[in-house]
Amino acid sequence: MAAPTAPAGGVVVRVMATGMCRSDWHAWAGHDEIAFPHVPGHELAGVVAEVGAGVARWQVGDRVTVPFVCGCGRCRWCRAGEAQVCPDQQQPGFTHWGSFAEHVALHGADTNLVAIPERVDFPTAAALGCRFATAYRALVGRARVAEEEWVTVVGAGGVGLSTVMIARAMGCRVVAVDRHPAALAAAAALGAEHTVLADGADVPAAVVELTGGGSDVAVDAVGSEQTCADGIRSLRRRGRHVQIGLLPPVHGHPRVPMDRVIGWELDLLGSHGMAAADYPGMLALIEQGALCPELLVERTIGLEEAAELLPTFDRAAVAGMTMVDPAR
Repeated sequence: MAAPTAPAGGVVVRVMATGMCRSDWHAWAGHDEIAFPHVPGHELAGVVAEVGAGVARWQVGDRVTVPFVCGCGRCRWCRAGEAQVCPDQQQPGFTHWGSFAEHVALHGADTNLVAIPERVDFPTAAALGCRFATAYRALVGRARVAEEEWVTVVGAGGVGLSTVMIARAMGCRVVAVDRHPAALAAAAALGAEHTVLADGADVPAAVVELTGGGSDVAVDAVGSEQTCADGIRSLRRRGRHVQIGLLPPVHGHPRVPMDRVIGWELDLLGSHGMAAADYPGMLALIEQGALCPELLVERTIGLEEAAELLPTFDRAAVAGMTMVDPAR
């Protein structure tokens, strides 16, 4: 397999760490249009190994990470700092070969690359690219949470635990929901005030009782018809639901309880990553110690083990993030 080369305006990064995410499984399962042969992987951190023509801000040897959505840098959305909704976006591991490799090519370097602070190690930086940054923007940029608001997090995997940590750092009160006791224990350790075991439970009823009338904000960090509905029905009137988990129309588009949305004037918000322009606020909280994404890394594996794990990742009972070290 030939090593990637830097595109015009882009770079090649030597991968030091990359995360395994449920989105990678969606691609493997055929829920995205992928051309084979293919290399997955979209949460990454590493060192710039090659710089393409036209790149002004980066040089070989820079320690960098990148959002999983790479904007073109030219359109109105990129110019406004909203690269996460760029219509000409590139996504490593989806639109082109990704970071489950020793090297990965990245587009639009001056728009998309983010310098890694010296005190942040590579696995921690890689954890930011999809799940942590998406959770941060879901709460801070989309739901605009306020202190003492109740936040219900449905799903306590990597993105859900990120949401719990960030919500607590914002002064919110958190209810975590999951099917696995170990995931709920991890959420409680990160500051969830209440946990709900979703295995056969009436999740909305439990949340309404625990919060005294329903949550102000709900986040679906899984992505299914059931978890989306549970999040919406857990809200109090005028609440905000943020959909992070992907809802691919595998068996037709999922049903959403729109009668509740209309009657209670609920806000339904999507969160699709976070542009590099918004990273400074999040990185400042990490450097201050208010956010500790390194606590979310449950295990580190090599590329061979990653290839074995990926087909079963939708069923894996992982209480945290799985990181891949290509050198292992």
